[in-house]
Amino acid sequence: MYNVVDIQKILPHRYPFLLVDRITALEKGRSIEGYKNISIAEPVFQGHFPDHPIYPGVMIIEGMAQAGGVLAFESMDAEGQEGIENKVVYFMSIDKAKFRSPVTPGDKLIYRLSVIKNKGAVWQLAGKAYVDEKLVAEAELKAMIVDK
Repeated sequence: MYNVVDIQKILPHRYPFLLVDRITALEKGRSIEGYKNISIAEPVFQGHFPDHPIYPGVMIIEGMAQAGGVLAFESMDAEGQEGIENKVVYFMSIDKAKFRSPVTPGDKLIYRLSVIKNKGAVWQLAGKAYVDEKLVAEAELKAMIVDK
């Protein structure tokens, strides 16, 4: 649905911190699904951990947040879309984060987020991350779209 070039038109993040490779489903104002292919070539594996590579939980949460940012931006009305290049999404809170299973090189990390609440520029999202349909992480995210 959205490839990495499309995602870069929406999000300001770039390598090595763009953590969504593709968006596979999007229902404006409701939900999004996307993924990141986890490769041993990720810079984070140089230090986390050299002999036992584990993708950091904080990076999973950030990837969820980036997918949520795509959902928020793409859910804006036409007037809001005009100024998208002058906007950015800021985290307000991360709650109920749980890490259930390690993510390692070779995994396809799937992000699924749904809107809990949206009021103006503030979005509250329920995020879950899966590998092979197994829940590996979850969190509630709150973010706000602001001017750069």
